Amino acid sequence: MPFARLALSSRLTIATVLCTILAVAGWAQEPPAAPVPQNTPETRPLPELNYSKPVSHFPNPIGPYRPRHLADPSLANTPRVDSLMRDGKLYLSLNDAVALALENNLDIAIARFNLNIADTDVLRARAGASILGTPIGLVLNTPGGGVGGIGANSGAATGGTSLGAGGIGAGTNGLVSSTLGLGPVINSFDPVLTGTLQEDHFSQTATSIFQGVVPGTSLAQNTGTVNFAYNQAFQWGTNLTVGFNNTRSTTNSFFSSLSPQLNSNFKATVTQHLLQGFGFAPNTRFIHIAKNNRELSDVAFRLQVIDSLDQIENIYWDLVYAYENARVQNESLAFAQKTLSDTRKQVDIGSLAPIEVVRAQSTVATNQQAVTLAQTNLQLEQLLMKNALTRSLKDPTLATAEVIPTSTMDVPAQEPIVPTEDLINEALRHRAELVESRIDLNSRELSNKAVRSALLPTLDLFAYYGGAGVGGSQNPANLCSNLDPTLQGFGCAGTDQAAGQLPINPSTSLGGTYNQLVNSTSPDKGVGLQLNIPLRNRAAQAVQIRSELEYRQAQMRLQQIENQVGIEIRNAQYTVQQNRASVDSAKAAVELARQSLDAEQKKYQFGTSTTTLVLQYQSGLANSESTLVNAMVAYEKSRVELDRATGQLLDHAGVSIDDAARGQVARMPNVPYIAPRKESPAVSQPMPQAPAPQQPPQ
Repeated sequence: MPFARLALSSRLTIATVLCTILAVAGWAQEPPAAPVPQNTPETRPLPELNYSKPVSHFPNPIGPYRPRHLADPSLANTPRVDSLMRDGKLYLSLNDAVALALENNLDIAIARFNLNIADTDVLRARAGASILGTPIGLVLNTPGGGVGGIGANSGAATGGTSLGAGGIGAGTNGLVSSTLGLGPVINSFDPVLTGTLQEDHFSQTATSIFQGVVPGTSLAQNTGTVNFAYNQAFQWGTNLTVGFNNTRSTTNSFFSSLSPQLNSNFKATVTQHLLQGFGFAPNTRFIHIAKNNRELSDVAFRLQVIDSLDQIENIYWDLVYAYENARVQNESLAFAQKTLSDTRKQVDIGSLAPIEVVRAQSTVATNQQAVTLAQTNLQLEQLLMKNALTRSLKDPTLATAEVIPTSTMDVPAQEPIVPTEDLINEALRHRAELVESRIDLNSRELSNKAVRSALLPTLDLFAYYGGAGVGGSQNPANLCSNLDPTLQGFGCAGTDQAAGQLPINPSTSLGGTYNQLVNSTSPDKGVGLQLNIPLRNRAAQAVQIRSELEYRQAQMRLQQIENQVGIEIRNAQYTVQQNRASVDSAKAAVELARQSLDAEQKKYQFGTSTTTLVLQYQSGLANSESTLVNAMVAYEKSRVELDRATGQLLDHAGVSIDDAARGQVARMPNVPYIAPRKESPAVSQPMPQAPAPQQPPQ
């Protein structure tokens, strides 16, 4: 349809609109705020390392096009390790162990990278690109400490792995994809400037006069091209394309009236999606999902720290048990050896039968085996502890150092009673897994809006305006420059020979050529609609209903996690109660064994008992001591598990998540239910001497 000539005011209006669109290109990239879960301590942003900010063109114009290099990761241990070394031994309290884990544990160090990875996805999404996703699984590759929880899953890959919605991570023949993030195609929000600079030289021998030169001579044509294009999409579904093309060509053809000839044209096109891809929701979905994933990475890192510290505390209490058990077994062996020595003396003077020596030797051999087992187990626990708290064991002093635990169990005299429902309510507010699931639901809801938009037909409104200009200098080889009237048959009719003028194109400068672009000498303008209707639309229908199904599945998964948390709380509470009862029982057993040993030693002094019975009671006391230590360790572990189940392990231990994110502890942790270890008294007293036999009178 032909369009009427635009008035000057209309042209100015169009130019103003185009300039306004270009001017808002920078600030228009920030989307409206997306709905996010409540800012709880578990979702509070960690210290931003900020790879979500792009490199600016200022002050370095080529900065955005240069790679950013990261320093190699530090594999050296922090100075805190050396500060705890004395006389070649590592003296370690539980608070020290937690602090060292925050600084050196490799699981936490690996998970720390996920915070930066999530930042890069935010930067990518703001440019209009699809996101790559953020690993939020756990990294639990520190041997020696199990993590509690019913049906817990851990990751072993780089950065952690996690299962998909509903627990499905892989299909029959490979990975299963999700509809999360699907929707209409998004073009680049970052402006893209393209340009073409070209110089072309063309030469060909003419075989016909209609090629513009005498046959047998060369037709020469030189063309220079300078083209520019600007493309940008906007978050409300608008696309802007501006093209500016220029050519300069020279030729020796007598058919061309201008040589050099200048050709310039520009065209600005604005396209707006009216159905599919209309509005902010489908076009900013990746930005919102990337921000949610950044928040997920914060929550996942907190969960990583919780589970890693759970491991560290379990390893520490295993070390305490191994250390105390080795002490008990060594003291038991010393008692048996002392008894053997005393028994030999008694046999030598004839007060005991020789069989008592054999029985004492058997007890010594048994105790030596127990000491060997206890010592090797202690060495293994020391190695596991050092591995969990350091980045490298290449230092020979550290590798061979003994680890001396300086904290011991502190069982309260009265067990605090907290109603189960209160613990469950605390867990529902603090458990990181629940926060992750809620954020995932929010991302899926945003994605569903985009998927529903992709169901619609494509209807785009477009408008364009452009112009063209031609200029250059008169070609001296042009036929019309020749006044010979016989050339009228070659298109030079209308020659005014009397005036000596021919109807030739006037010379036009480059500025005049550009002026033609905007003075409506050769306008190109229009508006239109482009419609695309998929008649059956089965693919979009399948994606939309699958997206809804995955959303409902995620809702069910959230409920399942809440139920699971309730079971974990009750199970952890039951375990604390059971282990507390075990501690009380073990204390009573130790007291009974000690009194029984004292009574048997007194009987031995008066000659009414044997070394065999004394050694049996001493062995029973040693076993009771080991059982008590084991029960107290189990109690401490159950307290740790209860704190983990309620999501308050870090709060109760006084751990700063900011320190964990930096890998530098500024505030020392303060783990509850521990006390400084004191050197315990000997498990038993030395074997008393049996009364000397009466010598017969001489």
